[in-house]
Amino acid sequence: MSPSRRDFLRTGATVAAGTLAAGALVAPAPAQAAILRPRPLTGLDQVPVDDPAIKALMATALDVARRGGASYADVRVAARRQQNVSTRDRIVQGVSDTDTFGLGVRTLVDGAWGFAATSTLDADNIARVTRAALEQARANRASQLRPVVLAPTEGKQQGTWRSPIQVDPFTISVPDKVAFLLAANEAALKVKGVRTVNSSMFFLREEKSLMTTDDSYIVQTIFRTYPQLSVTAVSADFSDFQSVASNEVAPMGLGYEHVTGSRLRERAPEWAELAVQKLSAKPVEPGRYDLLLHPSNLWLTIHEVIAHPTELDRALGFEANYAGTSFVAPPDAVLGKLQYGSPLMNIVGDREQPGSLGAIGWDDEAVKPVKFDIVKDGVFVDYQTTREQATLMGDYYRRIGKPVRSYGCSYAQSWADVQFQRMPNVSQLPGSNDDTWESMIAKMDRGIAIVGDGSFSIDQQRYNGQFAGQLFYEVRGGKIVGQLKDVAYQFRTPDFWKNLKAVGGPRSYQLGGAFGDAKGQPGQSNAVSHGCVPSLFAQTNIINTGRRA
Repeated sequence: MSPSRRDFLRTGATVAAGTLAAGALVAPAPAQAAILRPRPLTGLDQVPVDDPAIKALMATALDVARRGGASYADVRVAARRQQNVSTRDRIVQGVSDTDTFGLGVRTLVDGAWGFAATSTLDADNIARVTRAALEQARANRASQLRPVVLAPTEGKQQGTWRSPIQVDPFTISVPDKVAFLLAANEAALKVKGVRTVNSSMFFLREEKSLMTTDDSYIVQTIFRTYPQLSVTAVSADFSDFQSVASNEVAPMGLGYEHVTGSRLRERAPEWAELAVQKLSAKPVEPGRYDLLLHPSNLWLTIHEVIAHPTELDRALGFEANYAGTSFVAPPDAVLGKLQYGSPLMNIVGDREQPGSLGAIGWDDEAVKPVKFDIVKDGVFVDYQTTREQATLMGDYYRRIGKPVRSYGCSYAQSWADVQFQRMPNVSQLPGSNDDTWESMIAKMDRGIAIVGDGSFSIDQQRYNGQFAGQLFYEVRGGKIVGQLKDVAYQFRTPDFWKNLKAVGGPRSYQLGGAFGDAKGQPGQSNAVSHGCVPSLFAQTNIINTGRRA
């Protein structure tokens, strides 16, 4: 086994301190300390919050960057551990436990970026990697369309931040986790008609330190946890199968307490019964219906047709070769002008909600994020930005009296990846009423209500979409009269949101979320939550996905 990070700090402190004292590069460390590949920590009590050795090595990179001509530089050191436990019926399908540790340095030279990274942390190697980032920046000037200009930041950010967890999931044994999942599977398998049950747990812990030439130094420890279960029922004649997943249990930026709080075993029979009932559900008749979406379904629609198209880099065409551009463009034509939806539509961006996947203390440019409006009273008013992007919006911000500042949307999935714009939590604000899912059902005359997310299709500009779900209910006269199946709703984004005619109140607000939001080339993955409330959309086009020509 490789040494722990605390062991590394003990053995590496001497050479690192020497680097700072001398103000120049020093000879390689002794063999036993020259290559630093510590595994992530195994308990919260071991998390160092202000390590002189780590700070010294990071300062080495910044010193080389400054002397090499960088007008700005930042360096990140991160230890990242991921664990996944999965089961099927009464067997364990797999257990994986991976970790990674290293350093990445980004330099800005004459308006062009350079980036390099290493998992070998000694003073000489860090200096070499920093020089490589400087050389890359100089090479990038040849193809630079315009120089990078960074928005002002307060700088000198100092501090620590940690996800608000109660129990570190990595202190719970794998056998205990397996037992939890198998007990949930067994509870579902007891329901007649159930054929297969899959369940899993995913955990992440990332401790990362960031130092910048703006004199910022911050340490953050981020946790993410996702328990899930899926039940598949098969008809007696094997002509049909239907599945129901635990979509109402969202991934969260919490600890193992989220697993125990999910009550998978207690709720498994309920999901199993719903899967069996779905086998005899009536196929939906295509047409236009009032459509009530539960937060466990709506979060994904928000992710795809609001969060993605309001990323500024996407609107400017930077994602065209991979995941498409955006209909919310060009900025001058849509900012403060585009009627995105009805006046009931209010969308904000933030990275502050406790327990959310996107919650942080600072982004990967040491910017403390703030809550900001994206859509207000149905009108599009702002994009998601980083320090580099905010300056591109300078004329607009000055015109409406806003400061030119980043919203704290810079993120890299690991120390080996360069940071760029990633969406924060993008969430719908609840209404001022006291409506809940149940009270909104009671107000429906004829419509369909959907719980849980499912398959979806979206075009390259996030303008035309088709979304399914997990559970579909026919509503008549204010009551659910039975399940439906083969349901999907189709729309053009602005038309869909203009048909928003009712939203739930604050007590109906829930978070949904995704661990694997992919973007960029090379691709990176982001985790993000989307808060929302039950929402009623008038006369939405419903199709039957089970029909064959």
